[in-house]
Amino acid sequence: MSVHDDINAIQRCIEDLNRALSRLEHQVGGGGLEIRRVRLDAAHLSESVALLREAAAAPATSHRPDLVTISDTPYDISLWTDSDDEGLGARDRRAP
Repeated sequence: MSVHDDINAIQRCIEDLNRALSRLEHQVGGGGLEIRRVRLDAAHLSESVALLREAAAAPATSHRPDLVTISDTPYDISLWTDSDDEGLGARDRRAP
């Protein structure tokens, strides 16, 4: 199956879920917290499938992040004159 066929199958399943929820709401009553939570989850699933459909429709391009070069030269020690050595305490104090 293609990606679009799989997405369509998922969409049909979500539509079946919504129909079943409608029948259940009619039988049990739609005011309960449980029904509302399942409805909300089904709505989130539907939104996620829509986003997935958009992503699948977009042309496949490589989203490789730009590389950042890090220099091998040592950092300027004056950058850390106002801070303690993390986890070691201050230079002029000793641990108990």
